[in-house]
Amino acid sequence: MYYPIVIAGGGLAGLYAARLLAQAGADFCLLEARERLGGRILSAAADGFDLGPAWFWPDMQPMMAGLVEELGLSSFAQYADGDVLIERPQQPLQRFAGFGQMASSFRIAGGTGALVQALANTLPQDRIRLGMAVTAAVLEGDGVTLWLRDGETVRAGRVLFALPPRLMERTIAFSPEPQTRALWRATATWMAPHAKFLAVYETPFWREAGLSGTAQSMVGPMVEIHDASAMAGKAALFGFIGVPADLREKVGEADLKAHCQAQFVRLFGPMAARPFATYLKDWAADALTATADDRQGGEHPAPIARPWFDAAWAAHALMAGSETAPEHPGYLEGALLAAASGVAALGL
Repeated sequence: MYYPIVIAGGGLAGLYAARLLAQAGADFCLLEARERLGGRILSAAADGFDLGPAWFWPDMQPMMAGLVEELGLSSFAQYADGDVLIERPQQPLQRFAGFGQMASSFRIAGGTGALVQALANTLPQDRIRLGMAVTAAVLEGDGVTLWLRDGETVRAGRVLFALPPRLMERTIAFSPEPQTRALWRATATWMAPHAKFLAVYETPFWREAGLSGTAQSMVGPMVEIHDASAMAGKAALFGFIGVPADLREKVGEADLKAHCQAQFVRLFGPMAARPFATYLKDWAADALTATADDRQGGEHPAPIARPWFDAAWAAHALMAGSETAPEHPGYLEGALLAAASGVAALGL
């Protein structure tokens, strides 16, 4: 099978690139290794509780704000009214007046997964192929042959690689060998070292106690906690787990969830012991997100001005993943910017 353009990766960047190509009338195919779209965007349950990225900042990220509006999605400000809790070792729990509503930080109604679904609904479904992991890319003649995990091959005139450079370096064999592989491996993948725990409740009981749901902890296992309640629906709390990936793996998911639940009880009282659902997503254990190099760190990558491909590959391969964005790399906005840059470079 031949396509003039193939997009490798069906996260936000890949989907937005596909949308731009479809609007331009270009023929393309999107290959996604997972059996779902979204990549690091993962929303659980009908209320859309986000286990991956959740926030965007309309004042600083106009592409995200514009896309949410264009697709007819609703958004709402991150809840932050009420007091903030601080937990320090061997000290009583401290409570401080909060800063009020965080009007600049927004979430999408139904979770960020609603954005993924809305984008997918605008695309020709026969151009989206799930469960198609690219394992090799070979320059041949006037194009690229992509080898897939099941042994199938796809020919492309040009390829937009809409996935983290480090993951691409680890999972795809290139021939000839690009001189830029060291750059790919040195580029951190946002979310890859992290894990999130989320507990769902019938009501946001912490608000009734004058708490915002925001907490900082130097005790753990979670180090940063926020209200994750749906815009209209169930209430929830979530936290970023500060335990390193290797230790999380050693402790195991069941015990780690129990420790996180106990921390919510310490912070918010006995009602926190009665969630009707809990979720834990360890991105470091996700082979389609993280590599061994991602098990430490966690900072957003910095913009990189160097070319992502050498001269041998530049005519047929382009980067379009969030980490390669000229601004906001690693963020949702970065995914849109990277996709737009990649599509523009095709010169359609």
